[in-house]
Amino acid sequence: MSGEPSVSVGGPPLVRPAVVAQVADSVPVAVGEDCVRVAVDGVDGSGKTVFADELAAELAARGRSVVRVSADDWHQVRELRYARGRTSPEGFWLDSYDYPRLRAEVLDPLGPGGSRDYRPRGHDLETDEVLTGPASHAPAGSVVLVDGLFLQRAELEGCFELAIWLDVPFEETAARMAERDGTSPDPEDPSMQRYVGAQRTYFEQRSPWTRADLVVDNTDLAAPFVVTGRFD
Repeated sequence: MSGEPSVSVGGPPLVRPAVVAQVADSVPVAVGEDCVRVAVDGVDGSGKTVFADELAAELAARGRSVVRVSADDWHQVRELRYARGRTSPEGFWLDSYDYPRLRAEVLDPLGPGGSRDYRPRGHDLETDEVLTGPASHAPAGSVVLVDGLFLQRAELEGCFELAIWLDVPFEETAARMAERDGTSPDPEDPSMQRYVGAQRTYFEQRSPWTRADLVVDNTDLAAPFVVTGRFD
């Protein structure tokens, strides 16, 4: 990633719950019965799911209704995901997720004027089953928290009222993935290029940290901090 944060929060570092609370303060209030859609974006290993779960708990503690959705439940089936080869960065970037279904069955109905009828999951990654179960109904004014990769790409333009980018260098995320998944801790290792290469394409095409409403440096899990300025 190029560039440095232009402004950051001053004073002593805040502990993690205080930072989550600070982010919760920025979640917009719903208009009428509409939901508020929030993206928690970042590279593999940046801590998206944990951060989104913590933010959901903080918002719920404040009395707000929360709907949790993960992009990982909206993968394409394996035949499509790996059509360009199992090591292809281009394939990971272009073919991982079923964006039309994610929009049609989640983000659009939970958007302004939508029915609020949505499907919580569209795909089971372990079994490769396409899920078509009954829809759920989101309470009026819910905060819809979506975590996942590539959430600020062109196919999802206009789908979020608030976008959060978790900023963590590849050296740190690769180390976390090695501990979690048994992959190489070296982001430049050939075995990592499907993932790192695709994420670099995302950087080149979308510069997601510049599109985000909030940038959170999540390198130190105990003491993340909110970057209040944009990246150059």
